[in-house]
Amino acid sequence: MLATCGGVALAYAWLKSYGIQQRKTRNKEVFLAKDSEGHVAGPKTRDKAAVDAKFFQQILRMIKVIVPTPFSKEFAYLVLVAASLLARTYCDVWMIQSTTSIESAIVERNLGLFRRKLIQYFMSMPVIALVNNVLKLGLNEMKLRFRAKLSEHLYQKYMQGFTFYKMSNMDNRIANPDQLLTQDVEKFCNSISDLYSNLSKPVLDVALYVYKLTSSIGAQGPAFMLGYLALSGVLLTHLRRPLAKMTMLEQQHEGEFRFINSRVITNSEEIAFYQGNKKEHSTLMQVFHRLVDHLRDVITFKFSMGMVDNMVAKYLATTVGFLVVSRPFLASSGRYFEKNHRERLEEYYLSGRMLIRLAEAIGRLVLAGREMTKLAGYTARVSQLSDVLTDLNRGKYERTMTATTRELENYGGERKNTFQMVSPLIPGSGKITLRDNLIRFEGVPLVTPNGDTLVKSMNFEVTSGHNVIICGPNGCGKSSLFRILGELWPLFGGRLIKPDKKKLFYIPQRPYMPIGTLRDQIIYPDSQSDMMTKGLTDSDLAELLDKVQLRYLLDREESTGWVTERDWMDVLSGGEKQRIAMARLFYHKPQFAILDECTSAVSVDVEGFMYAYCKEVGISLFTVSHRKSLWKYHEFFLYMDGKGNYTYKRIGEDTIEFGS
Repeated sequence: MLATCGGVALAYAWLKSYGIQQRKTRNKEVFLAKDSEGHVAGPKTRDKAAVDAKFFQQILRMIKVIVPTPFSKEFAYLVLVAASLLARTYCDVWMIQSTTSIESAIVERNLGLFRRKLIQYFMSMPVIALVNNVLKLGLNEMKLRFRAKLSEHLYQKYMQGFTFYKMSNMDNRIANPDQLLTQDVEKFCNSISDLYSNLSKPVLDVALYVYKLTSSIGAQGPAFMLGYLALSGVLLTHLRRPLAKMTMLEQQHEGEFRFINSRVITNSEEIAFYQGNKKEHSTLMQVFHRLVDHLRDVITFKFSMGMVDNMVAKYLATTVGFLVVSRPFLASSGRYFEKNHRERLEEYYLSGRMLIRLAEAIGRLVLAGREMTKLAGYTARVSQLSDVLTDLNRGKYERTMTATTRELENYGGERKNTFQMVSPLIPGSGKITLRDNLIRFEGVPLVTPNGDTLVKSMNFEVTSGHNVIICGPNGCGKSSLFRILGELWPLFGGRLIKPDKKKLFYIPQRPYMPIGTLRDQIIYPDSQSDMMTKGLTDSDLAELLDKVQLRYLLDREESTGWVTERDWMDVLSGGEKQRIAMARLFYHKPQFAILDECTSAVSVDVEGFMYAYCKEVGISLFTVSHRKSLWKYHEFFLYMDGKGNYTYKRIGEDTIEFGS
């Protein structure tokens, strides 16, 4: 009967895992990413997750991050946990011997021995309780320190330069970095800490119990149990292989569901105006049910594997333990044959308990393979994030390329999927030269990160003291020009002469309001100490508020004033946010500023004053606006027609510079 149940469980586990993976292959979803211009980038590749050589390479790299040196606090907690586990194992052995002595004293009706052993047992309770709780403390602190170390390492890479921007806009290998940086990192650190504990304790138990049992029943019994450990471990590891990939897919589905929810929150106003609640509800439920279906597959697979795990790692291991421990006692000769019933009972009770504990330790080692399989999934995800961050910090990114009809006409050939195949344009092949008070494009192509060429070659020059107004239809490349100028996008050729990016300032139509005080809104991204280093005070900031007619913001906060903390994105109106952004521009006083429809919600008179003030303090402007009233504040205009051509000329002159 037991053999039949075991066979059925094994067959069911294999068939279920095979069926799930076949369905995943047939219904494989293609995750498409879009760049900032709205082009579909292509399917995202997924790394395989399994307990193999690649997993051990990845886990070793991660261990070097979370445990940097043998003298670190993280390593000290590893030692503390190991020492606590060893102490707990010795406590377990002492408990077995002590309880055996107490029960023997009860059976022999030896009142004196019973009292002594019971007092010893009572006196040991504080020590055993201390060992158990030191172990818990060490494990919890180790998890926290691992997470802190890994998070600091990843965020150092993520926030270096423009890496956070490049990951979302120029590289499509990572779909949901927020999911990876938060939940996946936490689960990885918890999993590796639990695995360390779940492996260390059984290994110590096996070593100690094998030593004790070898002296009592010989080496053959423990050797047989260790052989069973190896055989069952290989079998269960093979059966659990799908769990690593399922864990990885689970995190991907969780990240996608979280991303869809964040989109609804971010765009709630537009969705409400369009009355798109039914459409968004349908999208949310579609993604949610995909997650639920996968979680149900995981539950079903764990159910089938749980049956096999319990039978192989627990009950069958205990059965083997009984067979091993019984051999010397049932033999017709040997050291136990000549002993009386009481002595044999005591010896068997002590050896039997130890062998059962050995069997349990072996079972936990076998089951630890299940945790290692899950860890493989988390490790693959976190390692992929770390590798992508490293690539982006080195200026290397991967993105599935597209080619438009215009590109095919320009370069000929078939539609390709790499930079080199689409055209001779190579990202990063252009040259940037830093020079103050000058912006010059020399043969610079306007190319999006996914390979779509908007303008083949741009040539124009702007010096400090001259303002340029930029116009053209949507999608013509105005934003692309600014991203190249701000070094957010790579140069695909030519030469760009410009000031350092710290001397350029960008103000979009919907300015960003950081978390912080009213002062922080004006001096962002500076801190108060940076402001003081520049020799500016709160009185100077108040004058800037006067210039944009926002002094009432300071006055209405009364006593709190500059240190008032609000959710400024919600507190301020659209026009107030745009004027705060202009005050921020006046504070930083860059050489050049890019104004992207940034005064669309500001009255014409206030707008005129702000442009006049920029001229007064020497800030040269690139302005994107459809207001004719702004042309009088500019000397040049740049027009892009959206077909690869552009016109650059001085306003009021007949001379035209034309390029494509």
